[in-house]
Amino acid sequence: MITALQLLLSLSILVVLHELGHFSAAKWFKTKVEKFYLFFNPGFALFKKQIGETEYGIGWLPLGGYVKIAGMIDESFDTEQMKQPPQPWEFRSKPAWQRLIIMAGGVFVNFVLGIVLFTMILMVWGETYIDPDSVKDGVAVTELGQQLGLRDGDKIIKVGDTPFDKFNGGLIVRELVINQTRQIEVVRNGSSLTVDVPEAAALSLTKHENSKDRIITPRMPYEIGKVNPDSPGERAGIQVGDKIIAVNSEPTQYLHTIVKAFAAIEGDDVNITVQRGQATHDLSVTREEGRIGIETYDFNRYYSEKRQSYSFGEAIPAGWSKSTGFITDQVKAFGQMFRGKIKAKDGLGSFITIGKMFGPTWDWERFWRMTASLSLLLAFINLLPIPALDGGYIMFLIYESITGKKIPEKAMEILTMIGFIFLMALMVFALYNDVSKHFF
Repeated sequence: MITALQLLLSLSILVVLHELGHFSAAKWFKTKVEKFYLFFNPGFALFKKQIGETEYGIGWLPLGGYVKIAGMIDESFDTEQMKQPPQPWEFRSKPAWQRLIIMAGGVFVNFVLGIVLFTMILMVWGETYIDPDSVKDGVAVTELGQQLGLRDGDKIIKVGDTPFDKFNGGLIVRELVINQTRQIEVVRNGSSLTVDVPEAAALSLTKHENSKDRIITPRMPYEIGKVNPDSPGERAGIQVGDKIIAVNSEPTQYLHTIVKAFAAIEGDDVNITVQRGQATHDLSVTREEGRIGIETYDFNRYYSEKRQSYSFGEAIPAGWSKSTGFITDQVKAFGQMFRGKIKAKDGLGSFITIGKMFGPTWDWERFWRMTASLSLLLAFINLLPIPALDGGYIMFLIYESITGKKIPEKAMEILTMIGFIFLMALMVFALYNDVSKHFF
């Protein structure tokens, strides 16, 4: 429910402000706006009120929203109005440059909103990150990370030409997938080494089944931070501060390898060796329901987490940089999808995928970060030159402005219908894609 509410609130903010961009530009040029709706209202509306010439309302289908501008061919397909003689207050009667501004108003608002929100986030919360220099034991690598050529204990220096100055597995994915980098510079066993990433391994990062793979985590010891009372661990003599250094006589000292070792043991009896101060102790533990009853210390015991604060003057260029970087990545990702490097079924998601990214708890920093990203994503998608999207209209209006020739209204109706059907099919595909991935 919390996830759904966050998604609903975020989309409501974005839709209202996007449509307000169109609405304000239309009003500026004295163009009649007949309806302003949050969500669609086929058949009926949950709420509606006439104020002046405009009907304001809330629909029942939360798939977006719309403003109905008089004399404009849109998703309402009001052809009867278009058969009447043009009126001075109608969209079609306005000069091409005014129509262009009206159509670009929504996208403009989404761009500005994304920049403002990222700026606000940096001012209020700053940025929290792990200092790679504090990860003394290097990285713990998942199976997917090993396919990329990384190994346990590596210290990552650069991914392509991008310094690894903030510990973030997402940077590796971004550089390998979006920027097509194929080299990672690491320090391995004290020596610098350039890892050549296989093409197939890099492309596998886009697959849905790998979307939650963290690739790397800081490598840390298995040091006991808590022993539950009357647990198998307590009865075996395990104490807080003990470090496990062997499982069934096999030397291993790091958390991720010990977890794997425990999982691979059949039966409940486990022999472990712990280091306690300068001494070592061999202990025998009988697990109960697969559990020993011990917990490790928190991750932040072994590496330092830094928070970078921003003043107002610093946050503005940083917010701009984050916003333009996000848009640039979307353009590159779209290009990769167009060239077949990223499969549509792996790259497209519906409201199910988006909703899951908000998380099951209400976190305002994450909420506004997601809303900023979605605002920029909405701007990018709406700029695509597809009829029925703002970008389709903008494309036709730029053509008209350059050539002086207006696209015939009948052709606009047909192209808008084709674009609308294409978008509906894409939404159905994205929804089916999500349902099949998450529930089957």
